[in-house]
Amino acid sequence: MTDRITVLGAGLAGSECAWQLAKRGIKVKLVEMRPGKFTPAHKTGSFAELVCSNSLRSDELTNAVGLLKAEMRKMDSIIMEAAEATKVAAGGALAVDREGFSRYITEKLTSHPNIEVVNAEATEIPEGDEVIVATGPLSSDAIADRIAELCPDSDLHFYDAVAPIVAVDSIDMDSAFRASRYDKGTADYINCPMAKEEYLEFVKELVSAREAPVHGFDDANVFEGCMPVEVMARRGVDTLRYGPLKPVGLIDPRTGVENYAVVQLRQDNAEGTLYNMVGFQTHLTWGEQKRVFTMIPALKNAEFVRYGVMHRNTYLNSPTLLDRYYRLKSDTRISFAGQMTGVEGYVESAASGMLVGIETAARILGFEPVDFPRETAIGALSLYISGGSIGEFQPMNINFGIIAPLEYRVKGKRNKNAVISERSLKIIDGLMAEKEVFKV
Repeated sequence: MTDRITVLGAGLAGSECAWQLAKRGIKVKLVEMRPGKFTPAHKTGSFAELVCSNSLRSDELTNAVGLLKAEMRKMDSIIMEAAEATKVAAGGALAVDREGFSRYITEKLTSHPNIEVVNAEATEIPEGDEVIVATGPLSSDAIADRIAELCPDSDLHFYDAVAPIVAVDSIDMDSAFRASRYDKGTADYINCPMAKEEYLEFVKELVSAREAPVHGFDDANVFEGCMPVEVMARRGVDTLRYGPLKPVGLIDPRTGVENYAVVQLRQDNAEGTLYNMVGFQTHLTWGEQKRVFTMIPALKNAEFVRYGVMHRNTYLNSPTLLDRYYRLKSDTRISFAGQMTGVEGYVESAASGMLVGIETAARILGFEPVDFPRETAIGALSLYISGGSIGEFQPMNINFGIIAPLEYRVKGKRNKNAVISERSLKIIDGLMAEKEVFKV
């Protein structure tokens, strides 16, 4: 076992990973191609650059990302430390001074005696050392080719075409029914019917809804093989009724007849707490998705845990490739961290880097693994990535739907989420008191 780790990429995940290793006395070689070479999204040579929003989202414990941040703070996250040092007013959210945030992290890592920074493009995965690949969804072509060589056919995706996902407990089941088309198999789908007037108004708003801007690193050809629902709607008022919203074979048990149109929701995680909107890949802005899709009666109060997106996003088919430590199953010398693993969001990317750093340090130092459980947000995320989804794997933000539920009922969603968060933070406290890797 080596006492030196190579981390490729100094984004949020790579920076957090390098910090967790270095603070435990492990030598880190941190390779970052910027400022010598940029991606189409990055503008500076600083580490952990925020390329989109300056918000790290909700800071409340009734929100899953707020819980994840609280767990990370307990475990001495450099990302959370930088965010606290550079935060700006943003109500219940945690937002930061973008440049100050990246500058803080860059200065901390470049001045650490256990971190050697190499400003060069990584074109190969080094032999010998343990390697953590955190080069991000916009990895350069050279390293993307090396990563592809590690993946079986179809296990490296270059485009996202993702339908929205909703929390099952936010669906109005008085306006929906469970059934499979033609009653084949079990009633696995939640069906959301629409009357003719509701459907026509929905299509009217859908065809005129605002689309997200296409960034320079996107490829418009993605639309040729995966048509957005709004494009289908523009081809004719009944196109959706003969496509993803077709009512044929779905008898409404409340009336005994077929409805005018039906939106189907399909289970998205093993626990049955999340459902995706079948056939609803979309390029609408998130605000427009919420406005238009909540016109569907059963989704009038829907909680969208993930909105639909269509853009370039290089990511692994992680459940077939990675274990709960984000290690490559076929070569455990190599680990991955960040968005490439299928986590979505700044905080989730950093959390994956944190877990990889802590578990890799434990392995190198001869300690037992932490094995973060599904009752914690950081553990639930890694277990989802390594096999917690069913069907075709898609990237995911942290949400309470993938965290282990309580074994007893708590009235009210916010109260329930608060109790889940309290349980999780107690578990983190226990792990930190018990596991040797937290004592160095």
